[in-house]
Amino acid sequence: MHPGVRCTVSEKVTTPYFFNNFAGFCHFTRARESYLVNGIKPGKRERSVTRTLLHVFVLLAALTGLAAAKDLQNLGRDGVAIQGYDPVSFFTDSQPVQGSPQFQSDYHGARYYFASADHKAIFDKAPSKYEPQFGGFCAYGASRGKTAPVKIEAWQIVNGRLLMQYDLGVKDEFNKDPQGNLKKADQNWPGLIDKYGK
Repeated sequence: MHPGVRCTVSEKVTTPYFFNNFAGFCHFTRARESYLVNGIKPGKRERSVTRTLLHVFVLLAALTGLAAAKDLQNLGRDGVAIQGYDPVSFFTDSQPVQGSPQFQSDYHGARYYFASADHKAIFDKAPSKYEPQFGGFCAYGASRGKTAPVKIEAWQIVNGRLLMQYDLGVKDEFNKDPQGNLKKADQNWPGLIDKYGK
């Protein structure tokens, strides 16, 4: 605002809005009918400022929502994922291999153990590729809108994604329509996070 210019408002004013650290301190009010700036109805410049501030407010609200995003993970003691098994081994060894606390990484609020420093390095380069889907919960359960524990031997890789299942029988059920069930799980997962996540 130009120095020396003073803003006045009509007497019909409702809730005040305050914006700090934006070209100093600005005090805006929302009038029931209209407001005056030096006795003149708001022009293009005032409307432009209002639109800019509205955009800033929407952006800040969106960022606040992101900061408060929930997460949902199937974790054991000390926040360890997939019961301490090495997530990389499912891809490189085609079998579950128990990891060691000596080699560990944290990702998405979960702690992963690895069988070797090499596997840890592989994971750290592309963690989203190796982490179990659906927070390590049963993929078939997610396709049915539920969270369920898993057994390590009931794992599988579908479309390059590591999936865990409740047991071998449930894995067989999932595999009757793996693509369809995976699509349903993807659709249900955001709602499960919203319902059970922290």
